[in-house]
Amino acid sequence: MNQAPVADNILAIDIGGSHIKATIIDAQGAFQLNYESVKTPKNPDPAKVMEAIRELVKNFPPYAKVSVGFPGFVDKGVVITAPNLGTGKWYGVNLQSRLEELLSRPVHVMNDADMLGLGLISGHGLEMVITLGTGFGTAMFHHGVLMPHLEIGQHPFSSKNTYDSYIGAKALEKEGAEKWNKRLKRVIAVLQTVFNYDHLYISGGNAEMISFDLDKNITLVSAKQGLRGGASLWVTALPAGEEAVLQEL
Repeated sequence: MNQAPVADNILAIDIGGSHIKATIIDAQGAFQLNYESVKTPKNPDPAKVMEAIRELVKNFPPYAKVSVGFPGFVDKGVVITAPNLGTGKWYGVNLQSRLEELLSRPVHVMNDADMLGLGLISGHGLEMVITLGTGFGTAMFHHGVLMPHLEIGQHPFSSKNTYDSYIGAKALEKEGAEKWNKRLKRVIAVLQTVFNYDHLYISGGNAEMISFDLDKNITLVSAKQGLRGGASLWVTALPAGEEAVLQEL
C-alpha cells in the first residue's frame, strides 16, 4: 500500500478495558495500515499501559501526530475517571503529556466513545454512540458537533445497577446472552425516551452478541472504524496549549 506523506500520517490508538488497538490513518481517516492490538495488561496502571503502547507501535510506519481514545473522562489530556482501568491509579494522570514524552510526537487524548463517534457520524441531527465492551460508553453529537461528555455508564440504571454493571461484560458473562439481550433492549428503550436521538450507533466487542432486530435508525458498527475519528482531532489545530477544534470531516 502506498503510504501518505509522513506529515499527514496519524497514529490512532484506542485504549480499552480488554485490548489496546492501534493503526496509522491519513488526514481523512483512511487506514494506512491494518490495525493491530494487544491485550490490556492486568492491573492496568499507567506505567503498564505506556509500556504496552510502546511495544505495540514500535515497528509502525512513520507518523507525525497521535490521537488517543481513553475509556473514561479526560479533561485537557488529564484523566479524571477510568472506571474499567481503575480510577484510583489514573486520576490526575496527564496522559497526553506522558504519551508525548513516550512517542516524541504531539498527542491529543479524548474519551474513546467520543473518538469513535467522530469516525462514524453523518453530521445530521442528534446522533448517539454507545459502546458495549468491558463497560458501557456513550457519546452525543448535535449536527456533527461533539457535546460535553457524560459518563452515563456510571449513572444508576436501577436501584441495584449502573449502566456499566447492568450491561457491561461482567453482566454478559454472569447472566448469559439471552438475559443480557433483554437488558440491552431495556437500555435502548430508555435512551430513546430520554435523548430522543435521530440515530444510534452501537459498537464495541460485545455488540456482536446482539440477537434481536434493531430499529431502522440504529446501526451496528465496527469498533475499529472508530480509529478513523482520530483524524478529526487534527482537522483544525489551534495555537500550542489550546484544544483542537473538532469539526466534521
